[in-house]
Amino acid sequence: MNMWTAIVIIVLIGAAVKLLRDRHLAQNGITQDMLGNQTLNHTPRDNDEAEAEIAALKERIAVLERIAYDKNSTTARESDRIAAEIDALREQQD
Repeated sequence: MNMWTAIVIIVLIGAAVKLLRDRHLAQNGITQDMLGNQTLNHTPRDNDEAEAEIAALKERIAVLERIAYDKNSTTARESDRIAAEIDALREQQD
């Protein structure tokens, strides 16, 4: 084996290692910028979990808004006022 064959084999091994490394990083959601800094990308599974949690929180907020609105609406205040008047009339009868 001459020197040029050895150089070609070394270059092929280096290219194969680089290809396998990049494939492994891509499968795990890791990207690399031009400076070699690696960043972990969010996987779709994490994104689905986050969307489910956001949907649950939106439902909770809707319920809290409904409770806050219902207690502060004019109908609710009118009902509370009427109930208070009825209680006052009952106390006067006793």
